[in-house]
Amino acid sequence: MPFQATHPASLAPLAAAALPSSDASTWTAPTDARDRLWELSSNLHCSIIGTCLSTADLRSVLAKLGEPAARTASDHDLHGRAVSRAGRREGGAKVLHKLLDRKHAREVARFDKAATTEAVRALWREAVARGEIPGAYWAVLTHPFTDHRLVQEVFGEVHMLSHLVGRSVRADLRRLAQLEEEVGARDAVIAEQEARIRALTEDKGALTRALAARETEIREPAGPADSAPVIRQQEEVIAALRERAGRAEAHAAALAERRAELERAAALLAEEVRAAAEREEALRSERDALEAELARGLDDDAGLPRPLVGQRLLYVGGRPRQVAQVRRLVERRGGILLAHDGGVEESATLLPGLVARADLVLFPVDCVSHDAAGTVKRCCREADKRFVALRSASLAGVLSVIAAL
Repeated sequence: MPFQATHPASLAPLAAAALPSSDASTWTAPTDARDRLWELSSNLHCSIIGTCLSTADLRSVLAKLGEPAARTASDHDLHGRAVSRAGRREGGAKVLHKLLDRKHAREVARFDKAATTEAVRALWREAVARGEIPGAYWAVLTHPFTDHRLVQEVFGEVHMLSHLVGRSVRADLRRLAQLEEEVGARDAVIAEQEARIRALTEDKGALTRALAARETEIREPAGPADSAPVIRQQEEVIAALRERAGRAEAHAAALAERRAELERAAALLAEEVRAAAEREEALRSERDALEAELARGLDDDAGLPRPLVGQRLLYVGGRPRQVAQVRRLVERRGGILLAHDGGVEESATLLPGLVARADLVLFPVDCVSHDAAGTVKRCCREADKRFVALRSASLAGVLSVIAAL
């Protein structure tokens, strides 16, 4: 999950038709000066505030502007107040503009080198591929060579990315709720079956006692000569009772087998619920780590925690283009990154030596071979080293592990 908008839902009401007119006669030649926040179309303010600033940023800046209840307002309320100020130069837009420039200074400086609209578009494509959306979005919208067509393209991409993120989280929550309902239904069926088994067991006991009583009557000394028909009648009743008891026993056995099947199915559903809950918690941790990283600023090392000082992390597998990014994340926190591609080009015989040098081993389960994963686990157990199997090959997974440290 390379992109996490602070307010993905805030983009939904906007449409391409709400953007500034596409009439070529209204477009003027670019100047050297970048656009200011209050000079942009008001229809872009919602997406800029929601994508480029975190909730912590908004609370801080609105508190400085004297906004009532800035420290206690809901995230949605904060977003709305910031958007309303974005179009008023003296009403807070200047402060918001300075915060955006300071927070995304690195991306703004990189985009400033572009001297044509196509060059700006190319830099945007590179930023999207790296997952560095917030800073690039701000840099594109304020660049002097950005025309209306490019604004529409960039806005549309950010708009759809917010939908994708929200859809992924909502799908997981729906599946979790569905699994919990299924487990509840299975529990109710199991309870009903248990009640029926108890009733049949009691019925069987009553039949067994009645059968024993009849057998006792038969074993008593014979009476007068005319008692033979009575004895035959009693034997017939005993045979019927035995047949009924056999049927009840077979039914009880079938119910017991069905109960065992339902218990196994309930156990599988419970495991799915547990896995879904773990996946939701992992997504939440990755989101929180990404928001903390964006709120801090990708190049702002001041006050950055350094939990990895003196430690070596080994990253096995993953995508080649991400290794440099993972290395930068680890080094900014004082650590040293060792990397191995999982046996694609590098020999798997190097893994035991790398594991022995590492303090912590990470590998993404969706981007590493089974052989490499098995070798890493075996080497870690033999060397008594800790390893973490990442949910996916993303920077968010690495960030969440570091945040947990």
